[in-house]
Amino acid sequence: MIYVVRNEISGVMTDQNPSPIALVTGASRGLGAALAEELAKTHHVVAVARTTGALEELDDRIQAAGGTATLAPMDITQPDAMAQLCRSIYDRWGSVDLWAHAAVHAPPMAPAPHMDMKDWDKTLACNVTAMGRLITFVAPLLGEQGQALFFDDPCAGDKFFGAYGASKAAQMALAQSWQAETANTGPKVHILTPQPMPTAVRARFFPGENRDGLTSAEAEANRLLAQL
Repeated sequence: MIYVVRNEISGVMTDQNPSPIALVTGASRGLGAALAEELAKTHHVVAVARTTGALEELDDRIQAAGGTATLAPMDITQPDAMAQLCRSIYDRWGSVDLWAHAAVHAPPMAPAPHMDMKDWDKTLACNVTAMGRLITFVAPLLGEQGQALFFDDPCAGDKFFGAYGASKAAQMALAQSWQAETANTGPKVHILTPQPMPTAVRARFFPGENRDGLTSAEAEANRLLAQL
């Protein structure tokens, strides 16, 4: 098991790691975890999330399948931590081949006039500000040949989705701008729309939903990555 601790990457991985590097933000559960597991078949995965226990469980699954990962139990809303992580990645491996950004905060659903402003601020901090800051940190690691992957959620404008929907709309606008800016130069920016999955985020938005007909996160990760 490899950890990012005390602002350093520590563990048994050597600088001569032959695998390409995949950075997955929001890797502890749901689509992010499924993406990390699928990418670990061909990449060394740097898995970022706040929950250490969930990252360790992810690492167990990756190792059982023959892959390797570096665990980064960090909060993406902390700019100093993210800056140091990216610097450590550069010092260790020099670049990132693929960045999949699956981190998201799901606030309680509420009518627009009744949104809690603490939830609003937390949603924008995680879903918009952190993503914008990460682009500035990760873009130099991707260079011209890397790929960045963002995920749309077509709920902006739906009733009771005010805070979450607004944050996803802002995410997509930013990703679309970066995609247009780099169309001829790289990195390649992808914006994909996952099918409904039985994740904790969806359960929060659709309590009591029959989840039998939803696509598994593992199947969806495989489908999405096949589009790259």
